[in-house]
Amino acid sequence: MSRRPTRLATRALILHEDRLLLVNAYPGGRSDLWCAPGGGVESGSSLPVNLAREVHEETGLTVAVGAPALINEFHDPVSGFHQVDLFFHCTITAGTIDPRWRDPEGVVTQRRFFSRQDLELGRIRFKPDSLAQAAWGATVLYDPLEVIIR
Repeated sequence: MSRRPTRLATRALILHEDRLLLVNAYPGGRSDLWCAPGGGVESGSSLPVNLAREVHEETGLTVAVGAPALINEFHDPVSGFHQVDLFFHCTITAGTIDPRWRDPEGVVTQRRFFSRQDLELGRIRFKPDSLAQAAWGATVLYDPLEVIIR
């Protein structure tokens, strides 16, 4: 296993009409796994600025970044990839989900709102496991290191 620097990323927990916005970030439909929108932090820019930029790129939405909700980390023991995600509650300030929106990097291919029941009853595959608790809960959570899945 090669050692690589740990990647830091920010993720948005966006509730709208009591439904959570998730994205599929697997080009070409390689996976049915859903996650919160967000991405890698650029050095020299604050976490909220990075997150607002990533959310806009992936969804076309403008958001206000609120309080932190979850710290999650995952790794791939084969490649040595290790990422720490910082999840923040966010509020939509402009825009709507438009199916014609295209992620400029071509990573996110789908974006949808899901109910808490969709997550809790296993109607979709998503990560991290504590996503529903973080989105609809009030406390900051730490979701310990887990092996990456595809």
